[in-house]
Parts: sequence; C-alpha cells; structure tokens
Amino acid sequence: MAGPSRKQMLRFLSQLGAFILTRFGFWNCFSMLMLFAERADSKRKPDIHVPYLYVDMGVAVLCASFMSFGVKRRWFALASALQLTVSTYASYVGEQVYYGEWLKVRMYSRALAIIGGFLILASGAGEIYRQKSRSRSLQSTGQIFLGIYLICMVYSLQHSKEDRQAYLSHIVGGEITLMLLEVLFGVLALAFLSGWYIRLAAQILATVLPLVILFIDGNIGYWHHNSKVEFWNQMKLIGHNVGILGALLILATDG
Repeated sequence: MAGPSRKQMLRFLSQLGAFILTRFGFWNCFSMLMLFAERADSKRKPDIHVPYLYVDMGVAVLCASFMSFGVKRRWFALASALQLTVSTYASYVGEQVYYGEWLKVRMYSRALAIIGGFLILASGAGEIYRQKSRSRSLQSTGQIFLGIYLICMVYSLQHSKEDRQAYLSHIVGGEITLMLLEVLFGVLALAFLSGWYIRLAAQILATVLPLVILFIDGNIGYWHHNSKVEFWNQMKLIGHNVGILGALLILATDG
C-alpha cells in the first residue's frame, strides 16, 4: 500500500499548524486563569486589572472559537492579533507584577511572535481552498515579528544567565554549541526580516523549536525552582512556543 504523497504530507502539516494556532487562545486563557489562581495564594495581582482581564479573555476565547470552526478565519485571526496586542501592552504598562528584564524579554518576544502568527493566518496562508488572494503585506508583517522574536532569542542567549544555563545544561559541546545556536537563530532572523528563503527558514526553525520546547522550556524544575518563574507562567510560555510552532508549520508548507 502506497504511503502518503509529499503533497498530502505538506497539507497535513499546514492543517496541523493552523489547528495549533487557532486553538492557542484557549490554552492561553486557561494558563492565565491558573496563573492568577496560583498568585491568589500569595495575594499577588494579575497582570491586567480584573474588569478588563475578563473582557480580554472573553474576546480571546470568542476569536479562538470562530477560528476553530473556520468561520471568517481571516477576520478573527486579525482580531486575535489585535486582542493580544492590546493585552500585552496593558500588561506591560500596567506594571502590576514585577518581572526581571530577562523574563520580560522571554514573555513579550513570544507574545509578539504569536501576534505575527495570527497575522500570517489572517493573510490567508495555510488555507487549503483559498477563495481570496493572499495578503502578502500581512504575511510580511507577521514574518518580521517572528524575526524580532529570534533576535530576542539571540539577545537572551548572550545576556541572560538564566537562558544560557538552561541551554548549557542540555546541549553537547557547551559554549561552542551555544554560539552556533546563536548564529543559527541570527541567520534565521535575517531570513524572516528580509523575506528571503522564508519556507526554508521556517522548515529549519520548525525542526529546532520542538527540541527547545521539550528540553529547554520543558525543564519545569529549573525554571520554577532555580529561576523563580511561576509554574503556570512557564506553562503559558510553553504554550506560546507551541503556538509559534504552529505558525512556522504554516510557513514551512505554504510560505
């Protein structure tokens, strides 16, 4: 019996990427609720003032629901990008919770990359039966956001002792391998920012990122106990990287 063709495999990966990205809002809201419940024990405040927090999560769940059912996916992907932009900005300027600079870079760069992923989805990329032409401007903007995310990864690997230690604990070759990773992420960032070799860059990053999620982000004990990252905040960040992987799968197959 013949196996699946290359075209079928690419279509499956593209659908998988869209599936992951369109469901991101559900996990993000769930992890936020669990995070704020975790903070309630220590009487710490949520990132956003409570009345606006519930509105924000309601909009996120609404957009995720419509995208999941394929109803006006482009419109609701754009709405999700706007919602996450407002949410991230409100969290940043609200300053209700203190975060270290290295943690801010991790949090806000991933949020920016997810916004980019939604813009890529809103452009029409990854659609099996495309009824409207793709918006290249939205896709290019989303790719730029992914490039900025990669630049932030390089910055973290160079200047954050927490991030450096997380990688050095799991890679063979120590500092040399870490330097090669920095070069790789830097080159991929240039590809996303320039718009050149997007599909190839997305394929490479979509291969590397699952390893980062599994071995680096998945090292909950290190982040929670050693780096003092709240458990559900780390789970939220893992969800961000999984969502970014979804966007990369779309670009890797339909970039």
